[in-house]
This record gives sequence, structure tokens and C-alpha cells, in this order.
Amino acid sequence: MDAISQRLRARHPQKIDLSLERMRRLCAALGDPQNRLPPVIHVAGTNGKGSTVALIRAIAEAAGLRVHAYTSPHLVRFNERIRLAGRLINDATLNAVLDRVEAVAGEATVFESTTAAAFVAMAETPADLAIIEVGLGGTLDATNVIERPLLSVITPVDLDHAEFLGTDLAAIAREKAGVLKPGAPAVIARQSEAAMIEIERAASNVQARLAVMGVDFDAWAERGGVAFQNGECFLDLPASALAGAHQIDNAGVAIAAALELDLPEAAIVQGLQAVRWPARLQRLTAGPYAEAARDADAELWLDGGHNPHAARALAAFLAERQARAPRPLALICGMLGNKDAGGFFEALRATGAAVFTVGFDGAAADPQALAAVARGHGLAATPAGSVTQALDMALRFGAGRVVICGSLYLAGEVLGASSETWPT
Repeated sequence: MDAISQRLRARHPQKIDLSLERMRRLCAALGDPQNRLPPVIHVAGTNGKGSTVALIRAIAEAAGLRVHAYTSPHLVRFNERIRLAGRLINDATLNAVLDRVEAVAGEATVFESTTAAAFVAMAETPADLAIIEVGLGGTLDATNVIERPLLSVITPVDLDHAEFLGTDLAAIAREKAGVLKPGAPAVIARQSEAAMIEIERAASNVQARLAVMGVDFDAWAERGGVAFQNGECFLDLPASALAGAHQIDNAGVAIAAALELDLPEAAIVQGLQAVRWPARLQRLTAGPYAEAARDADAELWLDGGHNPHAARALAAFLAERQARAPRPLALICGMLGNKDAGGFFEALRATGAAVFTVGFDGAAADPQALAAVARGHGLAATPAGSVTQALDMALRFGAGRVVICGSLYLAGEVLGASSETWPT
């Protein structure tokens, strides 16, 4: 755990308590920095939030804009959560704003304090745009003290964080739609019918104009690239640098957002090619894990998706890759204990992959129990004591394609040990 994370854990309640009252009091004590941000794009949803933020940021920066970004969780260093005018916040600045926040924080949670610190730093650093990712839900999320966004975005809504948001998709969609605000247009990803009904109802209540994927605009794969259409506007674009068919939809949402901002086509082209977002179907090429795989002539991938919707995206990616170049497939999987492991493995059943389960620091599921769940969904599964051991077992099994998956926390541990070049 890095020093900033240790500091926050030591000084703030380790709880998730969805409420805006503490956050409003905290922001008021800090001079309401959320009202002094550059124009804000507020991004909610279940899956694809981070990728969509990364895509919009890459396009905006290609257009010459200075862009703040706030995302969560981090993978290796806490600083990853806050970008100021394009660069990760440095330790000195982060510690200084945390000092100011903690002086008035009271019982604020870690996420509330971090969000307030991000708002202070962003309000005091010149930029042209701020892209703010919701942490959990929408209506009661700490970021939702933002009352006048330039644009709202809702990525696909699905089931996750059941202990806080429940298992009713319509109710979850209502919570996510809390980021819709009067007078602010919104770009909406492709949704289930149940989710879309709630989003449209919320938009009607606040009179927010919606641009909905599959209705008002669309994107699809064409000739190795991405085709985008919005009314009479048709763009023939290169593929996104982010792997996976699901990233076409994320790119479509980001392009629609970029067009709402009147960003030029040349910036969209450059941004799609330049975007980087680690641990989302990332091919590992450096570090001890990658070296072990390379010595065995195997591909090694890393994906932080941790719910059934993300597992379906992973399964589609693997199906496409296996169809082009079949290789024995293995998954090294670790998950938080509160995740829907059954739904995750059911989505991956058709891959026929051999599964090796692992733990990681924090509230990880027991590898023995996780393996039992995988076996219950038709996958051969074996618990392992570590990623190193699991990778060795997978390679001795003969796997030519290995994916480490199931948790962003596991992904962070893997990247921390992998000597991958980290963005600054």
C-alpha cells in the first residue's frame, strides 16, 4: 500500500455511506471548490466509466485542451485518481490539499475526503475541462455535489455493488440517473430496456436533453476501424487503442461527447489512437509475469473487470481471439468476496478455460471457495497460493493464452510487480 493510501486509511472512517450531507458540509468548509471547477463532464454507469473517461480525455487533449480527471479506484499509486491539467497529481500537492481537507473533514469517509481534495486541487489549477467519474451509484455519490455539469454521461448500467445499490436494475438505473441535471445535455450508452425507462424518466423530470446510443447515434466495427454516425454526420475512424469489442461502444459514447463539445474530427482520430487505460484487456509485455509467459511462448493479458457484464465482454474478446488463433486458455482469477462470482464464471463458461484462483491483499474471496464456485459453473478450477504459482501451474498445464482477471485490486498488485511503464 502506498503512503497516501496509508495516510487516508489511518485518518478516515473505512466505510461506504451513500449520503451527500457530509460532503456538502465539507465542501462548504473548503469554500465550495466544486463550484469553481472548469466545465465538468460527469460520468456515471456500471461498466466502462474509466475507459470512457480515458477516451474523452485523450480526444480533448488531442484538441489542445488542458484536462483534469478524477477516477477510481487506483491500481498502483493513489495519485492515479487525480490528474491536474493532464498530469498525475504529485505527492507534495496531494498531501497539501489533504492537510486542508482533514482540518475540516470531521467524519467524512475516505472517498468523500479524496473527492473534496480533488475538487480543491482542480479548482486551483488552471484547465479547460474536468472529467469527473462517479464513485458509486450517482444520486448520493460524493461527486454529485456538482450541480451544473457541462455534460452528463451514463455508460452501460448493470448489476454490481448489490450490498449498496441492490439487485433491482431499474432502481440502480434511477440511482445512476441522479447525475442528470437541469439544462445539461447527456450522452447515454446502449442500455437495457428497464434501465433506459428510468433514465428517460429522470431526464424528463429535469428536462435534460438525451443523445442515446442506438437511437440518436451509433458506432460499429468496420474495415478494422470504427464507424460512427450521428444524424447526417458519418465518421470513418481508426480503431481505438483499447482492446475488445465492447470498447467500440465506449468509443462511440466518447465520440458523441466530443461532438457535443465541438471537438474536431482530427482530435477524435488522434485521441482514439493515443488513449491508454491500464488493466482493461491489457497485454502484459514487461516484468516477471510477462517474462515467464514469453519463455513458455504464451500470451499474457490483464483485465480488471469484476462483474458479470464485464465477464461477458471478456468472454467475447476471448471468443474472437480464440477463433482467429486457437490456443489452450487459462484464467488466473481473484475477486473481492462481495462480488457475484457465480455470475462472473457463468459468463465465462463457454470459454472452457482452465481456472486458477488466487487471493490478494484486502477483502478477497478465499481461493478454495472461489474455485468451488467456478467448478459449480462447469469450469475446471484449482486454487493457488499466489499469482506466481498460478501462472506456473497454467503454463505447465500448457496454456498458450493466460488472462489474469476478476478484480482491479488484483490487477494493481500485478502491475505493481510488472515493471510496466506507468503514465505520469
